[in-house]
Amino acid sequence: MAEASLPVPSGAAEDTPCPSILELEELLRAGKVSCSRVDEVWPNLYIGDAVTANNRFELWKLGITHVLNAAHGGLYCQGSPDFYGSSVNYLGVPAHDLPDFDISVYFSSAADFIHGALCTPGAKVLVHCVVGVSRSATLVLAFLMLRQHLSLRQAVVAVRQRRWIFPNRGFLRQLCALDQQLRGAGRN
Repeated sequence: MAEASLPVPSGAAEDTPCPSILELEELLRAGKVSCSRVDEVWPNLYIGDAVTANNRFELWKLGITHVLNAAHGGLYCQGSPDFYGSSVNYLGVPAHDLPDFDISVYFSSAADFIHGALCTPGAKVLVHCVVGVSRSATLVLAFLMLRQHLSLRQAVVAVRQRRWIFPNRGFLRQLCALDQQLRGAGRN
């Protein structure tokens, strides 16, 4: 992976406590003000919308080899192993974009899927939901925290430099809980 092309944010204090929900929302507002249908937010890791994910030709042009659908089973998301065929590895997460939905139960499996893909030479991963702003962004932030050892604040800053994201408040609370759990385990 060419990680030098997308710099990891620096300057975040290692022992800074998890930001409050309001502070996180301010960080999110300070980022990129718009997003395209798909954006590379980390080397070979893309966040996109259902329109992109449902367009096999567009995925082929981007070189996408793995798709994580954070809205699996949803009305606008056609994704499944049958839809993509053998050329794309697929993981479906049946998440709902509701503040009381427990998306944290998928943090580990989503992070493992993304990490496994990024360890494969030439692989590119698309994480999507319907719009590519809340569910997919939440799973990418969790991956950056779990597998790239970024704090929540660092992960938000890294992604928002490349794409406008805005996870709902319930998802932000769950990411804060993950951040605190990782800090308790001696990681930031």
